[in-house]
Formats: sequence, structure tokens, C-alpha cells
Amino acid sequence: MHTRSRILSVILIVAVTMMACLWLPASGAEETPVQPTLPFTLATLTPAFTPTALPTRVLSVCIGDEPDTLYPLGQPNAAARSVLAAIYDAPFDTVKYGYKPGILQKIPSLQADDAQVNPLSVRAGDTVINAAGEKTLLGAGTRVRPAGCRDDTCVITYDGVSTITMDQMFVQFKFAEGLKWSDGTPVVADDSVYAFTLAGQADTPGSKYIHERTKSYESADELTTQWFGLPGFVDPTYFTNVWMPLPQKVWGQFAAKDLLVMDVSNRAPMGYGAYVVEAWESGAIRLKKNPYYYRAEEGLPKFDELLFRVTPDAESAMSALIEGRCDLIDSSVRLDTQVSLLKELDRNGQVKAYFGEIPTMEWLAFGITPASYDDGYNPVVQHDRPDFFGDVRLRQAIAYCIDRQKVVDSVFFGLVPVPNAYLSSQNPIYASGLKTYAYDPLEGQRILDSLGWIDYDRNPETPREAVGVDRVQPRTKLILQYVSSSATQRRQVADILAEGLRSCQIGVDVIHLSQAEFYAEGPPGLIFGRNFELAAFSMASTTLLPPCQWLSVAEIPGPANNWVGANVIGYKSAAFDSACKTALQSMPDEQAYLTSYRETQTIFANDLPAIPLYNRIEIAASRFDLCNFEPDPTTATDLYAIETFDYGESCLTP
Repeated sequence: MHTRSRILSVILIVAVTMMACLWLPASGAEETPVQPTLPFTLATLTPAFTPTALPTRVLSVCIGDEPDTLYPLGQPNAAARSVLAAIYDAPFDTVKYGYKPGILQKIPSLQADDAQVNPLSVRAGDTVINAAGEKTLLGAGTRVRPAGCRDDTCVITYDGVSTITMDQMFVQFKFAEGLKWSDGTPVVADDSVYAFTLAGQADTPGSKYIHERTKSYESADELTTQWFGLPGFVDPTYFTNVWMPLPQKVWGQFAAKDLLVMDVSNRAPMGYGAYVVEAWESGAIRLKKNPYYYRAEEGLPKFDELLFRVTPDAESAMSALIEGRCDLIDSSVRLDTQVSLLKELDRNGQVKAYFGEIPTMEWLAFGITPASYDDGYNPVVQHDRPDFFGDVRLRQAIAYCIDRQKVVDSVFFGLVPVPNAYLSSQNPIYASGLKTYAYDPLEGQRILDSLGWIDYDRNPETPREAVGVDRVQPRTKLILQYVSSSATQRRQVADILAEGLRSCQIGVDVIHLSQAEFYAEGPPGLIFGRNFELAAFSMASTTLLPPCQWLSVAEIPGPANNWVGANVIGYKSAAFDSACKTALQSMPDEQAYLTSYRETQTIFANDLPAIPLYNRIEIAASRFDLCNFEPDPTTATDLYAIETFDYGESCLTP
């Protein structure tokens, strides 16, 4: 092993040559609830924990923020999710765009018959999911998909009197044997049913999408729960409709709104995972091994104690790692400014650096259909903005004029590829053979010339002007407003993209706004009010499915949906919507599932409503001899397998 002085020397040498820093984002008074007695005393933790004060086996983790809550249903931040991974094992984990069982015995599947799609007779007055995916009472005129129907071609209009059959999904989940709460009492299926009920209450934050489409979620025995969907709801991710057990015997006496603020749920939640909260003071959380952990016979967890240190400053976190005060820095610490240093230390065998491409994608969006066009396009009377982007060829020309490879090389150290679709190429549903737009300014200029955007004054330093361009007034200058947030990273990207556009004689006015201004509500807001020309922002999917619905007509923000929707571009494609609907209504083992998702990617690449710029990256670091830590960008937290983490001789043995 290298000595500490050698390590610190490398830090100083590399730090001098580091690149400029980056930044990653995307009533009245109420009665105070009674606070139950906590199962521990909150002892004051000293700033430094000396080796003699620690148990024999300790794992210390640096996290980037103070956890905002340890209540699993309280929308915990990234740091809190890291701590929660030690308190609860999830029913399942998402790893490498796939699903693996956690405390479930297996992932249910249609092939194994623990998941089924069955025809169910329905009649007028029954609650169903209609063809538009909305919960409604079946009545005359309701458009529905009869049993077996997966696309819009087989949708029927209900006559109001007949008995028809619609698809209903059933899924059965079996929990692992031997699960016990940290007080030694059994975890039962009813604890999962309690969690479902609690999550569905209005006072509990979070989406109610699945709850609104659930007919029932119930226990069948001590280890088994069963989920029944409403007729008409065909869910491709049916195997995720299980709820992590929560301690009904402790929390069941309290209202949902009270659990959001009580210590018993926020500071020391009872769990069944590898560790139990022992003490929490500002800046540090100490946990101890759970003696009732269901995998204890496997020798898990590997440590007697787990210590989380809140270390938001990246340089301080790196120092803590080098000096042995932290064994692991998880990705809630923003290590973007440390990439060069991490790569050097990793090459020298001094630390392990982890870089991963996450599903969150940054793209340059075109304002294809501004809100002002909704009542018709009239540049003379209404002074509507020139219809720059109505012709797909201009969008394609712009794609050729911007150097996205330079962006990922300069800003992301070449750690991510340039994407070609609205989802990562790492996703198994990714379609090959898509139309691509490699940097080619000559091709971009050729397309601009063919469209009638010409160098009218024969001055390469001035913007092109319109001569015979459809839906654009003659002599209109090709000057585009480019808006983004004021984050350092986005400023760097904007500089590179603007340089490329200007090289093609496209004028660019770059405007950086605060987060509040950039994401202001519509109609006045630039983004959600659909009042921009070019905008750089990110879109983060909460599932592993390609989020094709983002670009559906139904998602265009406007008065009908209170200006809430993801399709701020105003992109309209009947072919795209049809393929997306079919994909969302299909099961993963059906051919239409894969075919339709790939069709949406092909349409996207051809129509180019937005230019995919890059997928964001997550960064973590650890001591060199840490093992079983395999951060995966598709997981909810880097620490999903924390019970298996280890370090020392056993990890260095080949």
C-alpha cells in the first residue's frame, strides 16, 4: 500500500492541474401530535471518532447532505435514501436496467403464473380504466379496450347496456421467510398492506397513480400479498406493484399527517434491515448491527457499526477518504470537481473511483409549437414568432452544426457517449440503426441553404436571412434565443453549442435564468408556458421504461391541463402517440412491447423534436480495498447492497 504522504502528494500535484468545476443538478394552527418515547437516547456525537472509541468493525460513509427524513413515505432526499438502505431491504432492486428480488422470494412473472392477465366481465356502473388510461365509471359512450386489445385499432365504444369483458391483472408477491423487525417480532404481509394503505392517503406525499388503478391489495397469508388491478389497466411493470412493509404495530396508531413529523417515523424508524439507528445528531448518524437481521446466518452485515458523516464539500469528503475517516463517498456528494483527481488516484491504486451514466438526460429542446400558435399561426396580425422549427430540416441542420462530442469530452471527460435517442443506449430496449447527427457543419450549412436560409450579405460573421422560407417573413434573420439555468455546467455547454451554431451563421442569444425563473409555471413561464425557441434542460425518468409519454400530445402544457405537462416542446405526431400507447399497453414478453418502443425511437430520431445532448453521470469513491460496492445508475441508491459491503484482507484476495 502507498503511504499517506504519497497519497497527499498526489492530491496536491493533481489538484493544481484540475479542470474548472462542474455542477450537476436536474390554514391554521394544528394540534401538535404526541411524541412517543424513542427506543434510544440521542447522545451527543463528537466531531471526530477516534479508533479506540469505535467497535472492531466499522464502516464510515460520507454523504452529501443531512437526511431530511428517515420516513420512507416522506419523500426522502438522496442522502436519506442511502441511510434507509441500511434500515430496510427493498422488496426488489433495479440493477443494470433489470429487476432482482430483495426481500421477495422472486420477481413475479406471467410465465410462472404468479402474475396473470384475465378476462373479467364488466357492466354499466363498474369502475374501469378507459382507453385513454383514465379511471371512470363504465357508461354509454365510454371508449374502452376489450380483453386482449393492446392498441387503438380495437378500441370500442360501450353501448351502456351490454356485459363486456376487459383485461384485469393479478400479481402475487411472496416475502422471504424469517423477516423480523428490529425488536425480534415477525414482519408479516399485513405490514405491506398497511404500507399500501398509508401511501394512498391524501396526507402522504407521492404519486397515487397505481393506487387509483388498483382494485385491491390484500394479504393471502403471513408471507403473501396479492394485487388486483382495475379492469382495463394493463401494467407492463406489474411486478413492481408491491409495498415495502412498514411497522403497523408502531405507526398504526398515528394519522398519516402526524407520521410526517414524528420522531418515531422520521428520526428512528423501526426496520428489518441490516442496521438499526442508534444515535443521530447534526452531521452524523450512527447505526448498529441488527441482531434479528434475516440474513445473519450468512454473516451479514459485515460490520458491527455503520457511521454516516454529512460532508457536503467535495474536497473535505476526499480528505476524509484519504485520511481514513470515510471508507466510502456515495454519489450524494457532488464529486464533479474531483474527476481528474479521482482518475489519477484510481490509476495509482490509492482509491477506487466509480463513474456511471444515469437515465436522466439533458437535451436541447426546440420550441416547435409555442402557446401563441394554439389559436392559429398569424405573424402579421398576432405578431406570432417566426415558425423557425415547423420544418424538421432546420432542426436537423442545427443538430449537424453543434458539436455534442466536444461537450461530453470537455465537460464530462469523455465518460458518457453522445446519445441518439430519448433514452440511454444502455437500456435493453434501445433501438439500433437510428438516424444519427454527427457533428458536420458543412452538411448543416448545405441544409440551411436548401431551405432558403442564405448568407444574404455575404458576410460570414452575420446571421443568415430568410429568402423564400415557408411560414417565415422574408429577410427575417436566423437569430435564436437559447435559454437554460445558470448552473456552471449548463453555462459551459451553452458556450460550446453557441460556438457551433454561429459557425453555421445562426445567431444565438444565450440567456441564463435562475431555477425559479427557468421552471416558472405557465402560462407566463418560458418553459411550461411554451414560450421559448431553444432550451436546455433535463428529463428524469422514475422507471426503467422509456418515457415516451413525455412527448405525447396529451402532455402538451396548456389551459386544459393547467399548464402541467412534459411536452413543453409542443411536439405533435400521431404515429409517435400511437406507437407509445401500444408500448404502454403491452407486456414485456409480447412482441408489440419491444417493437413499439423501438418504433418511437425511430420516429423521434427522424423528427428530432429535441437534440439529446448527454446522460448525466453519478460519481462515487471508496478506499481501494472496499468490496461488493457496485453502484448502479438505475438503482434508487448506491447502497442498495450495503449489508454485503466489506473491506480488508478478504477483499484483496484474488
